[in-house]
Amino acid sequence: MTRFAPQSSRRTTAGLAALCLAGLVLAPSAGALRPADPADSVGPAPARAAAGPSDSTRKPTIVLVHGAFADASGWYDVIHQLHERGYPVLAPANPLRGLTGDAEYLAAFLSTIDGPIVLVGHSYGGAVITNAATGNENVEALVYVAAYALAEGENVAAANELGGGHTDLLDHIVIRPFPGAGEGDADVYVEPSAFRRIFARDLPRRQAAAMAAGQRPGAYSALVTPSGPPAWQDIPSWYLVSAEDNLIPPVAQRAMAARAGSRTFEADSSHVSMMSHPRRVTKLIVAAERRS
Repeated sequence: MTRFAPQSSRRTTAGLAALCLAGLVLAPSAGALRPADPADSVGPAPARAAAGPSDSTRKPTIVLVHGAFADASGWYDVIHQLHERGYPVLAPANPLRGLTGDAEYLAAFLSTIDGPIVLVGHSYGGAVITNAATGNENVEALVYVAAYALAEGENVAAANELGGGHTDLLDHIVIRPFPGAGEGDADVYVEPSAFRRIFARDLPRRQAAAMAAGQRPGAYSALVTPSGPPAWQDIPSWYLVSAEDNLIPPVAQRAMAARAGSRTFEADSSHVSMMSHPRRVTKLIVAAERRS
């Protein structure tokens, strides 16, 4: 498979000041989320540039982006394992209000992070990172975990059919309106009775039932919104296929990975491989960071 050469230089982003405009709360939120450098915890707090490790030695920030019908808690075990390896990790809330706005939100979030980034997306989160990372020179690697690595002009619904794939999702959705939705738009949920089979069949029944009850819906429009220029054209990517996935067909996952030129691996997993196989997902992220 095609491999991309790592980019030789990265710019330091100065987006934090822009987010402070008009008293927006994004800047303090981002500051609270950013893990402190080890040096910052010793003695009085010096200037940030003097306290942290040098650009040549510090680890990149791992940013984990969840998909629809889920939230950032699905990354819990992966976050723990990355922390054990010394990586700073952020797992922002994906708004799930539509691909264009979600990607703009993530792009703004990424602009508040100094230094290199490894950007990881699960499921619909893959479509979001594909758009949000475009043109961001700090993003050194993309990691797709059973995720949509869309081509320009393609939408999520069409991607499910790549390679002759078929998803069971559309046969088991619940539509509910939400205030402020555009014409024809609404929230989409997975029927609780089908949630475990489609989404998480290798998790304990009680856990899957709790996830079904607390699922975060995605906007229906996100299924049909065309994607923009894909970041994977310029940024090296890794892909973990969930071979037992009933939401994104495995054949479609393989097709997207091949098209993106991703280094591709497989796990005998349901759609939520970051929960059922967290060590495998962690190893893939670390491999992407190390370019191995």
